[in-house]
Amino acid sequence: MHDDIDIELKGKLSDDMTDKEFFKLCTQNDNQRIERDENGQIFIMAPVNASGSNQNFIITGELYNWRNKNNDGICFDSSAGFTLPDGSIKSPDASWVTIDKWIKLPQNEKEEFPRITPDFVIELKSKSDSLRYLKNKMLKWIENGCKLAWLIIPEKQEAHIYRSNGSIEIIQGFDKKLSGENVLTGFELDLSMLK
Repeated sequence: MHDDIDIELKGKLSDDMTDKEFFKLCTQNDNQRIERDENGQIFIMAPVNASGSNQNFIITGELYNWRNKNNDGICFDSSAGFTLPDGSIKSPDASWVTIDKWIKLPQNEKEEFPRITPDFVIELKSKSDSLRYLKNKMLKWIENGCKLAWLIIPEKQEAHIYRSNGSIEIIQGFDKKLSGENVLTGFELDLSMLK
């Protein structure tokens, strides 16, 4: 049994926060990872353990290396937040947006949580994450226009691939490679690097 934990946040919480008020709350509490769902419910994410942080660094590094060779998009790490069409504000562990979508954004949106859905996201489950929450989050990415999303679950050595057509494929074993398919042409992630 877990006791309720009180977390003190700087700023004012309300059920009907505007996007600007939510952004201000996040900047006032920059030591927390905070997300908001489409109903306005706020979620505080736990810090990741050292092993999970290292795995996320590897994933982000591989995505960055691919992007540098292709130079046709913008990559983000786990600290980026995006305002999705359903009104939720979410942060993936790693993501990529086409350059065309990025340059169309007004500069002021780039300085906050832009109203844009990444074309590709990766979520890496840490031991403190709820698998049910992450699976729901993956569906929300796709419902809001993400073309390809990977949920990587190290403790099971599984990867769940979510595609824009609604299909979900489960890859068993970290002896496999994931493909960026036609979204990130030529990108591969060798899961053995995460063992």
